[in-house]
Amino acid sequence: MSAAVSVPPPTSAAVPKPLLPDYRGACITNLVPSLITGEDPPGADPGWLPEAARRADQVVLLVLDGLGWEQLRARPALAPTLSAAGGIERPITSVAPTTTACALTSITTGRPPSDHGLLGYRLALDDQILNVLRWTLGSGRARDVRREVPARRLQPFPSFAGSAHPVPVVSKQEFGGTGFTAAHLGNSPLHGYNVLSSLPVEVGRLLGRGEPLVYAYYDGIDKVAHANGLGELYDAELVAVDRLVKDLVDRLPDGAALVVTADHGEIDVGPRLELFGSDIMALVHFLSGEGRFRWVHARPGAATDLEQALSERYGDTTWVMSRDHVVEVGLFGGSLAEDFLRRLGDVALLPHAPIAFVDPADTGESRLQSRHGSLTSEELLVPLVALRRGESI
Repeated sequence: MSAAVSVPPPTSAAVPKPLLPDYRGACITNLVPSLITGEDPPGADPGWLPEAARRADQVVLLVLDGLGWEQLRARPALAPTLSAAGGIERPITSVAPTTTACALTSITTGRPPSDHGLLGYRLALDDQILNVLRWTLGSGRARDVRREVPARRLQPFPSFAGSAHPVPVVSKQEFGGTGFTAAHLGNSPLHGYNVLSSLPVEVGRLLGRGEPLVYAYYDGIDKVAHANGLGELYDAELVAVDRLVKDLVDRLPDGAALVVTADHGEIDVGPRLELFGSDIMALVHFLSGEGRFRWVHARPGAATDLEQALSERYGDTTWVMSRDHVVEVGLFGGSLAEDFLRRLGDVALLPHAPIAFVDPADTGESRLQSRHGSLTSEELLVPLVALRRGESI
């Protein structure tokens, strides 16, 4: 399922090893290609794709943003439909970093991050930062750069490659026309919804039209977790999501299946935030990435000193890796083109403790309660379940 990454010697015997995405097997990168072609990736256990999905004439792929496997398995009574589905016993992996911009692009393109190049939420383009979800450059009064930075310049691969015709997408109406939508969904026709009750209706219409594959996306779990953590409001949202899944199953025609997965899980961080002191900032040019996969860009000539200082300060809570080491161990799925390498910093900070590294230039990030991005099991493992009407419920 996932393998341990070889990392530099830890500072403490209690430091765990990170998990590595299973790019050749049971990983979100391989889901769409397998659903389209019916073939398993070369490194996958034959049972990785639930049988209900293999036998289906039509498939709805529902991506629930932020629904980690560990969080779901800890709450079976709140999600009886999902918890009874075929495949719930075995998670699959997300990608690195475990963040929406990177993971959704891997799902829809069927490519690892090393191929598609959207390597994080806040991506370095020269000395500027692209917010990939908003497709804006800069901080503060950031500017929309859909024309200045065309989506296909940043991410060259088509979505749903191998499908006989464009795969319809059911997602929020507000996402239509955004730079990130263009980057990860390409020319797929958007069937937008404004309220959640419309999502099953739109999916039902498309299935009735005979569409062999429908892609649907809902971001509620992730929003609630970010704003409120993994407490009572998260639990209430999971109940609503399970009801959505049941509503979708009830609309499936004979021979169709609903396949449910996620882009990443969550870890509750709350106020446990790390802000670099003046000694470290003296070595730092700027920051990119996100709080749990933070890239630190060194001042000229300071990369080695920066890595040493960060390792000494944070080695007991965080996997501290140089850029070369991150690429060498295959966190992104393979080697990177030179243009993609320039999107990375000099040192990566991936916490295994429930902390996050603050970038003062990204003011909104300091208000998040739950987070994701690193390679803990809470963040990396996601469900892959399949349901048919009248079965596994």
